[in-house]
Amino acid sequence: MGEIRVGPSGLPEGSFDEAAAALRKAGYRACEIGFVNGFWLDYEAAPLLGAAMRDADVLLSVHAPLAAFMGHTDRGKKFKMALGMLDHTAGLAKALDAELIVFHPGFLLGRERDRAIDDVVDQLGDLRERLEAKDRLVPFGVEVMGRVRDFGTIDDVLAIAARVDFVRPVIDFAHMHATSDGAFTTVDAFASALEAADAVLAPDVPFNIHFSDIAYANRNETRHLPYGEGTLRAEPLRDALARFDRPATVISESPDAASTQAIGAVLLGASSASRTS
Repeated sequence: MGEIRVGPSGLPEGSFDEAAAALRKAGYRACEIGFVNGFWLDYEAAPLLGAAMRDADVLLSVHAPLAAFMGHTDRGKKFKMALGMLDHTAGLAKALDAELIVFHPGFLLGRERDRAIDDVVDQLGDLRERLEAKDRLVPFGVEVMGRVRDFGTIDDVLAIAARVDFVRPVIDFAHMHATSDGAFTTVDAFASALEAADAVLAPDVPFNIHFSDIAYANRNETRHLPYGEGTLRAEPLRDALARFDRPATVISESPDAASTQAIGAVLLGASSASRTS
């Protein structure tokens, strides 16, 4: 089993040093911060937050704004806005020394799936040129989405990551549990998804995973649940990860702290036992 880091989505309250200390006290060594509702961090403060997290050995990831996706049907206003938001997010992520930027794959917008993938890959080329010119080309992670007929299935995400070398898959097991009508109850189900991601990841790059219990209807996610209220469990994920030497970063998107603690207890309990055996 590779090293597992677990942490919440969102910083604890307090100063950067207090937030870092609170994460470590809770047993966390990862945290995802989000700019989904706007850029609340600036370039002056980002290095201070990054330093506090490094000192506490907490690995940061960053979630880009929801509108910051590639794969637009044209390179008009919405594309340029998204490109600018991803550029700004990358600048902050580099200042933070973040592990990666999580972003959404976008929408079909009336296209066939293969055409949508081609457009995402093509526009990520535009993003690469812009970021390389500013020395801020950092790893990006494209997230599996939670609506069965929409763009962003595990196959879509893997296809994009296989064709763009700075992009990795972000496996959201809550979303996949919803779109599969609750199929992620066995070790083999989790391991199959991890094996597919393993095939497109460079050596030593960690699995990047989102996890929480989930409510769904008609194979579409409806809301994240406190752990134990739905049917998604951490034990089969733990046992599936044990089949791989690759490290993993697991971010809990649970709606409450107790749920993140419960998920971490399952995953890190096994991880700690394997390191001391």
